[in-house]
Amino acid sequence: MNINGVSKKFEVSKDTLRYWERIGLLPHVGRNDSGYRDYSEMDMNWVFYIKVLRKAGMSIELLIDFVESYRSNNDAKSRKELLIEQKQKLIDEIEARKKTLNYLSFKIDHFEDHTLNYENEKLAYENQRDNKKEQ
Repeated sequence: MNINGVSKKFEVSKDTLRYWERIGLLPHVGRNDSGYRDYSEMDMNWVFYIKVLRKAGMSIELLIDFVESYRSNNDAKSRKELLIEQKQKLIDEIEARKKTLNYLSFKIDHFEDHTLNYENEKLAYENQRDNKKEQ
């Protein structure tokens, strides 16, 4: 499949695909007779895998280390640990976002109450200020 097809299939820009190849995240992608990239099934599997790990928040630097370790078949245990750590970071981020979502939901559900309280406080402050001026 050509770069345009892969870009559309995985919703990744062509520039990103070229970048991933240039920095070594993707294996060297074969070329057709005209010199254009011709992604194999294995290449597309790597695109999918890299995209998933990026969406999970893995940095490019960690991804490069991970991919190099994978390709050289070194230390499968450390790769697994890296995935476990990334999963935990993602779980923590989801929990933090849930707390934020709950807070926003509360603020929305009680928006009128807060607005009325603010207006009452503002009115009380203005009345207090006016009373001081009269004295």
